[in-house]
Parts: sequence; structure tokens; C-alpha cells
Amino acid sequence: MQTEIITIHDPAAMSADIDRAAAVIRRGGLVVFPTETVYGLGGDATSAEAARRIYAAKGRPSDNPLIIHVADPADAGRYAHTDDLFDRLAAAFMPGPLTVIMPRRPCIPLSTTGGLETVAVRCPSHPVAHALIAAAGVPIAAPSANLSGSPSPTCAAHVIKDLSGRVDMILDGGEADIGLESTIVKLDKDQHGEYLTLLRPGGITCDALSCVCERVVIAPAVCEQLAADQRPLSPGMKYKHYAPKTPVVLLDGDGQDVLAFLQKEQAAAPCAILCYDEEIPSLRPEGLLPVGKRADLAAQAHALFGRLREADTLGASVIYAHLPPKEGLGLALYNRMIRAAAHTVKKV
Repeated sequence: MQTEIITIHDPAAMSADIDRAAAVIRRGGLVVFPTETVYGLGGDATSAEAARRIYAAKGRPSDNPLIIHVADPADAGRYAHTDDLFDRLAAAFMPGPLTVIMPRRPCIPLSTTGGLETVAVRCPSHPVAHALIAAAGVPIAAPSANLSGSPSPTCAAHVIKDLSGRVDMILDGGEADIGLESTIVKLDKDQHGEYLTLLRPGGITCDALSCVCERVVIAPAVCEQLAADQRPLSPGMKYKHYAPKTPVVLLDGDGQDVLAFLQKEQAAAPCAILCYDEEIPSLRPEGLLPVGKRADLAAQAHALFGRLREADTLGASVIYAHLPPKEGLGLALYNRMIRAAAHTVKKV
């Protein structure tokens, strides 16, 4: 198909373009749009056919659930069975980079939820995303707007490379602010009361979540591989994700030991390195892809997917990167990078 690309600087001033994009959504088409996390590949979440088109455009397995996006947190109750805990999370974090999994209402088809009786709901804060969802008048199912398995897109150029000719329209709203997909939690209860299960870490950390709900349980699949016979409860849990074509190896060790290893590898053969800014003076410039200062996890999150895509253009046989910490925002980086590396970690 012919993909139309529209640059949106100001949604209010370009309401006619937003309305045209909303009409594409309502008639079952696909529109890529920016969010504060990454770009999303959007279709009508209430349409089974639109969901099938999303899976086909991405080449995505159909048991990998889609997140539905709403214009206002109050709209979530129309598509999911919400409760007091959701209301507290919404008050604290929405609009924003949080997705909440709850029992679905019948208006959301199983093709949207990957066959699950739950639905993942989020309210993005990006003004273009908000304007599009409001104008469409329907919730928008939107996974990341990339070919399945490859690094998520943080700018329109990434989307155009992956999906031009596969979608009806791309709304270019500039570079994503955060650069990693939303935090995903599931509302749960047991004999001790309510708790949250963290299924995918993101910009909203465990510490932040625990300010709203005292019990936050990290699902094993956040850091480990999901078994082949297990069904993913949220996007990004089961399949190889976020991966460039070039193999990624994560380096686990003391900073000086890692630096010595990288110096040796650079001398032996061309390689790509996602390095900290502090390491640049100690390494050859060829193949270096700086991601920010060692302590600046937000900068690393913002740079990660773009750098992984850039690494594929260097002709290297391997990409080396640091194994992130598992605390704070580091857990989100760890989760994305361990999957990009297909759990390949080298102790140095």
C-alpha cells in the first residue's frame, strides 16, 4: 500500500490532519503515531480485523497481546473491569508510561488480547497520541511500530524503514522522550490482599509503584526466559525482542575489566560497542556508540534502541554492551537488553 507521512508539530493547529488519521482508524486502517515511550502501530482495538492487520504488518505472533490506548483514564472502565487500585494508579501515573492489565469487557475481541481474558490499558501523555485517540472515538490497539523482534522505534525514520508500505499513515511527531516502552503491571489479589505483578519494567519504577501499592512482585520473566509452553501475559515477555540483526553480547564485570576486554576485542577485529561516555577516551573511535554517562540511566534508556539500530549499519560481527543493573530504571534497561542479546552474557 501507499503510506502517507504527515509531520505533526502542533496537534491543535493541525486538527484536520489528526481528523483524517482518526478516520483511517475508524474504517479499520493502520496509523503509526508517537507516544512519550516509543512509536505505536495503531488500529481500532474493538475490531478483530484491525488487530489481525496489526499482527500482519509487524509479523507479530498472534498470542502476543496488544496494549489498548485510551484518551482518558476514566475511559478504561468501558473496556476493562477496573477497581480502586487502578483508580489510584491512574491518579498517580496517568496520562503517562504505565500500562495496567485487567479483566476485559466483551467489546475488546480476543484477537486484540492475544486470546487472553485480560486486556492491557494505557493512557499516553504525548499530545499527538492524545489528540488522535480522542478524535478516533475508539480505543487504539498499538504495539511498537517496528517489525516484530527488531529494536523499537523512537523516531519516525525508524518506522519508515520498517513499515513503509505496510501501514496507511505515519504521524511524525519527533523523537520519543523516554525511549523505552511503558511499564506493565497486572492487578492481583490473594489471601493477604491486593498487589501488583510487574510484567515489564519501564520509566515508572518499582519504587514509584510501591508508593501506590505496598506489594509489588516482579514476574520471573522480567529477567529470565519464558518457557516455550507458557503464554505471555503482556507484550515483550516470550519472544526475542528489541534485537538488531547483529548478535549482541552483554558484558558482566568490573568497569576496568570490561574496558580491558573491549580494548582487546577492538584490537582483534571490528566490533560495535555501546559504551559509556567516560570510556570514549580509552577506546578506538571505530564502532563506538555512546549511550550516555555510566550513572545516567535515563540517557541510556533514551539512546538504547536508536544505537542498536545504528549498530547494524557498521558491518561489525558483534555488538558489545554493558550488562545493566537491576535497580531502579536499570531494571528496564536490563529487561530490554537481555532480550536483545537473547540472554547472551559474558563474564569478564
